Amino acid sequence: MIDTRALRAALGAALLLGAVMTFGDYVWARWNVQHKMAYGLAHGAVMCLCIGAVIGARTRRVAAGAAAGPVIGVVAAGAFYLLAPVMGMRAMLPAWMLFWILFALLQQRMLSAETVPRALARGAVAAVLSGAAFYAISGIWTSHAPGGPDYPLNMVSWSFAFLPGFLTLFWFTRPQTRPNDWRLRT
Repeated sequence: MIDTRALRAALGAALLLGAVMTFGDYVWARWNVQHKMAYGLAHGAVMCLCIGAVIGARTRRVAAGAAAGPVIGVVAAGAFYLLAPVMGMRAMLPAWMLFWILFALLQQRMLSAETVPRALARGAVAAVLSGAAFYAISGIWTSHAPGGPDYPLNMVSWSFAFLPGFLTLFWFTRPQTRPNDWRLRT
């Protein structure tokens, strides 16, 4: 049986993040933002704020998810900047994978519906599947038409890259039905 609620939630989340990331691509290109660590950390924090809010919305704890998201974003972006001197731009893939694992743990803390080892496994699967999708679309930053980035293509590409991660996180997990709570479960 197909879990249509999880499918709809994952699709909606992927489209939302696709739009957020495409807007980020626009900002980087429009104002010719130079790649500096502070800008990359801010970009990661905003992206992960949105992912945290999505996970929080499924658990009826948007504020807690939104608060945790930027922390995860800074950790993942920090991992990128630690690895970049050795790996170059390939360091983006482990950072991308790290944040899926951290978001799986966040979801586990907010839902308490599965064990930590199962959440780690869920995060690892999300990381691998979404990492493969991310790798498949990674040319969107380097192969531009003469007029600049193709933003509709970027939107579809980003959504495609996020979808496997959200599907993996949301599949076979039931969202909370209790009122909004700002605290993470202990």
